[in-house]
Amino acid sequence: MRSLVPLVLSTAFAKAASSTSGLPLDSGVAPGQFKLIGNSLVSAQQAFLGTAKKVYFVDKTENNPTQVNGHPAWAAEYSLDGNTARPMDIVTNTFCAGGNVLGNGTWINVGGNQAVGPGGLTAASQTGGGLYDDLDGGVSIRFLDPCDDESCNWVVPADIDLTTRRWYPSVETLEDGSVIIIGGDGEYLCNLGHPVSLTYGIIVVKPSEDLSTQRHRPANLYPITFLLPSGNIYVQANWASTLFDYKANDFTGMENPLPDVPDAVRTYPASGGSIMQPLTPANNWTATLIFCGGTNLQPDQWDVDNNLAVTPTSSSCVSITPDEPGANYTEDDPLPAGRVMVNLIHLPTGEMFVVNGAGMGVAGYGNNSWAIGQSYAQDPVLQPLIYNPNSPPGSRFSSAGLSPSTIPRLYHSTAILAPDGSVIVSGSNPNADYTVGPGVTFPTEYRVEKFYPSYYNERRPEPLGLPSTLSYGGPYFNVTLSSEDLNGSTNNLKNTTVVVIRTGFSTHAINMGQRFVQLENTYTANPDGSGTLHVSQLPPNPAILAPGPAFVFVVVNGVPSIGVQVMCGSGTIGPQPTLDAVDLPPSTLAVKTNDTDANSSSHGKNGASEQLNVSSNFVSIFALANILYWTML
Repeated sequence: MRSLVPLVLSTAFAKAASSTSGLPLDSGVAPGQFKLIGNSLVSAQQAFLGTAKKVYFVDKTENNPTQVNGHPAWAAEYSLDGNTARPMDIVTNTFCAGGNVLGNGTWINVGGNQAVGPGGLTAASQTGGGLYDDLDGGVSIRFLDPCDDESCNWVVPADIDLTTRRWYPSVETLEDGSVIIIGGDGEYLCNLGHPVSLTYGIIVVKPSEDLSTQRHRPANLYPITFLLPSGNIYVQANWASTLFDYKANDFTGMENPLPDVPDAVRTYPASGGSIMQPLTPANNWTATLIFCGGTNLQPDQWDVDNNLAVTPTSSSCVSITPDEPGANYTEDDPLPAGRVMVNLIHLPTGEMFVVNGAGMGVAGYGNNSWAIGQSYAQDPVLQPLIYNPNSPPGSRFSSAGLSPSTIPRLYHSTAILAPDGSVIVSGSNPNADYTVGPGVTFPTEYRVEKFYPSYYNERRPEPLGLPSTLSYGGPYFNVTLSSEDLNGSTNNLKNTTVVVIRTGFSTHAINMGQRFVQLENTYTANPDGSGTLHVSQLPPNPAILAPGPAFVFVVVNGVPSIGVQVMCGSGTIGPQPTLDAVDLPPSTLAVKTNDTDANSSSHGKNGASEQLNVSSNFVSIFALANILYWTML
């Protein structure tokens, strides 16, 4: 096994994140609306947030009008500040690649398809040349260290390849900051099955024969994977689901095998939405997964000789808590209507934004006589939804106050959370090549939209003291909120949370690596009406949130601050140091003569007793005690 090529840690983590802006970036837009903000240059088949200012889009090889190095561009860097884009050269064909972020902050893009020419047809040469001058991407590995000064580019080392072809693979970041690649390497419908190997710190695995049953075939590309707090990996393929002990390379022998997924296939090409619900102190950072939409096609019904474009879609949503003994699927609120190719996106409030997709058909395209142009789906779903996991059953999905988009987002569309709490939506190209013009039902789409949640134009909290790194356990840190941040009432400290969100690598209705982790906190209200949050580090378990970059938001009464990028863990690939968590001081409300809110004792956010406190030095005493404690160790 050769070692991973050394990669420089992004300069995005070099400066301490001491404050955030309280001003929304586009205050002229009504909440609940979409707004066109720019042009992606390439169709956003894959997307991720690299820094607080830059989104990266990756396309497949096709004849995009924008050129780079003498051939069409298939990647772009998009500036959130100016809503402008620059083309990037990614060299090899990234058609339906997978991706995620490594523990040192480097993003990785793996696999893809053969070199192609016009119409997506196989190129005469797989090593360059021809009209598009692309190279075979099936075993390709691509690296990017994001930057804000437009100096960074994709690196595709000529001497580093996967040991087996990967088309439609899933990529999950592990506790040590390496990634595991599962699945892929097939036709439109295929079987899992790959040799065991270790390549540059990236683990590639083969499922056991016990998984290779009819229940996991044929719709098993982009298998749905989640690293769980237990350290096992949840894997879903077609109707089958299982827990995988990747350290033992074993899908078998688990004490609690999982049942089949009910109601519908969620994996590609059914492409239902999937997400891990927020991990919070209240649920002891226990992972519950939810799956929505898809189609209930049986294994013998996946036949491209049939009209898949009229396949009914499912409205079913089911959830499971895989690490619990006897875990089983339970029915959740259904979607208002059936849907495929649907993205579920974490918002800092703990709600989830539901966007993109179609009401009929499946993912994919082809020159079939029954296709809609070339699309295997139709009936675009333009209406977004908000899902609130804390609402009573029967009322978790809502479209109240949300206006629909005007742009169909079907196959190869993406969505990611932005640092300002909006959602960036782009992509859609159910065509073999760049296809636009009169009569094209679903053209290649370059328009970038931003969705503005209800909180967007509210005055944002401006927390001071947010760190640039988070450790796994260790001493807590203090964050200051002004009286204005607390809307003039220290009682709002009770309704304040600190959350860490990794926005993930978005492609094919999956945001690989997307996580929401709430940090434990208590608080001290100060006599001047300000407040101090005492915030724990990440739980001392890297499987709860794997190392690498993420964004921290402070949310006051449902209004988030602008997200600040932090590095979770050591910033290196390897075993992560863990420390015992330090107990937080109790929550307290300070007496303030003109503040009638702080006159009673109750219980703090995390169960700590609140105490009336008349000393203006209380915060300083606790801060000093914390410093002395760690100085003496």
